[in-house]
Amino acid sequence: MAMQDTLHALADSTRREILNLLKQSRMSAGDIVKNFSVSGAAISRHLSVLKEAGLIRDEREGKFIYYELNTTVLEEIMLWMSELKGE
Repeated sequence: MAMQDTLHALADSTRREILNLLKQSRMSAGDIVKNFSVSGAAISRHLSVLKEAGLIRDEREGKFIYYELNTTVLEEIMLWMSELKGE
């Protein structure tokens, strides 16, 4: 995972909103879709981008896939930004 992928993933407002939803608790794709007025396929693509960037993880349970926030990548970006600012 490159920082470029992470920043690209964070640049989209829908993906940022998905991350905000997941900070509360893990959710299935179906539960995530209910919060948006776009297609399930569009949300699936957003989830793929977030997963490729390492911002979320998924876990299959039966026929459902649950997504959760991966804060490790966010912490790395915050550290880099803090160092860039000279703090």
